[in-house]
Amino acid sequence: MILKLAAIFLAELGFGIIFNIHSRKLLAAAATGTLGILIYELTLNRCGEIAAMFFAACVICASSEMLARKMKTPVTTFLICALIPLVPGGGMYYTMLEIIRGSTMSALQIGLHTLGCAGALALGVALTSALFPIFHRRSR
Repeated sequence: MILKLAAIFLAELGFGIIFNIHSRKLLAAAATGTLGILIYELTLNRCGEIAAMFFAACVICASSEMLARKMKTPVTTFLICALIPLVPGGGMYYTMLEIIRGSTMSALQIGLHTLGCAGALALGVALTSALFPIFHRRSR
């Protein structure tokens, strides 16, 4: 698990460099993405993949919101970089592969699961982005 998290942290650093994130913001973005993968891995066996994606997206979005306020930078600086490893690209690939093979039922099954994962990511980000300012004002 530690080796996997270290690899994710390095991958996040790479994404941050591609997105032109500088200095300590780069390390914060990589740490946010690593935290999201940690939450995903910890909840995967207990809740299933779609719920794990939702919880990871909520944690990533909340930590991105906090870091953005602390470092006075846009939330997307951290959010986009941290969400990339969770995007279900493999599911999209396998859905298209099954369509090409002519296996409609398998393509539909994989496609719906992939859509559920992508929807869980979007819902986690949307809910947390909407609720975070409310809780942030109350905590002040």
